Amino acid sequence: MSLGTDWTALKLEVAYASGAWRLLERSRGGAGIILKFTRVRPARSAAFQPLRAQEITPQFLHRLIIKLKGWPFDIVSMDEACRRVQTPPAGRRFVALTFDGGTRDFIEFAWPLLSGHQVPFTVYLPAAFPDGLGRMWWLALEQVVGRHDRINVIIDDVRRYFETADIAGKVHAHHYLNGWLRSLPQRELDHAIDDLCLRYDVDLAALSRAVAMTWDDVAIFAGDPLATIGTSTLNYPVLAHLDEAAATREMAMGQAVAAAALPEPPRHFAFPFGDAASFSLRDVSVAREQGFVSAATSVPGVVRAGAELHALPRLAWDGRRTSLRVLRAMMSGLL
Repeated sequence: MSLGTDWTALKLEVAYASGAWRLLERSRGGAGIILKFTRVRPARSAAFQPLRAQEITPQFLHRLIIKLKGWPFDIVSMDEACRRVQTPPAGRRFVALTFDGGTRDFIEFAWPLLSGHQVPFTVYLPAAFPDGLGRMWWLALEQVVGRHDRINVIIDDVRRYFETADIAGKVHAHHYLNGWLRSLPQRELDHAIDDLCLRYDVDLAALSRAVAMTWDDVAIFAGDPLATIGTSTLNYPVLAHLDEAAATREMAMGQAVAAAALPEPPRHFAFPFGDAASFSLRDVSVAREQGFVSAATSVPGVVRAGAELHALPRLAWDGRRTSLRVLRAMMSGLL
């Protein structure tokens, strides 16, 4: 994505400059906003970064927090966000900062900023990851495509070849293979990524352990009164691909493992991946039945008064954008 092709960002820039967002904010702005981030780390120079949209820099997070403190929003915890959704006060809207994935760079780069600015935040942990048992297959796929000039995969009993010697080829292959893997039932996904890793010399277990926070890392911020630690299942599967018993087990085991490791049992949940294709109304019901106060999605939108607490929308910021004007227009409910 470039500024020349990101038409949404361009339209939002124009809307911000024209002031149109101000006219719509009162009717469309809802009770507040939940912002979703995944990784926080310094910018990298590599030409092939297929997951760049899921990263922000520490500098961006610093700028964002300063701006949020100046904008007419209250930065709140997830508990307070839920309270305001159910009993919305007159006046200022809320914004909640949430971080998915449980990666170690949160400790290195996000936590010092959040602590220094004294703002509340929520981290959603896939509970197997801090035990070194996570399988971050999306990182393995990035390495497979990034390291090789040609890749072959059997898809629907047909061997497919991808030429990946240049960036365009890598981007195409990654886009196709990521979509294919996301579409597979969990066992088939595991088999497919294991086959890729074996043939293209990627150690998925070691890669996942190197990137994930440990429970010792989590303990650094777990006692902070501004920190909320929620869960995101045990193994971070696509819940829509599991039957109800397996989906319930994933939520319950993630909840139990986290409760055993944390000072307080987790009260909030985030659906793995969280887009509309990755979970269903069944999973919303399961999250409610497991006793979670809330469940966050990655379906974009503002949070309206009286919203279903177990299917909360979030604005997932695209880290390839740097304009806080675009974010401010998005937070107005313009889209």
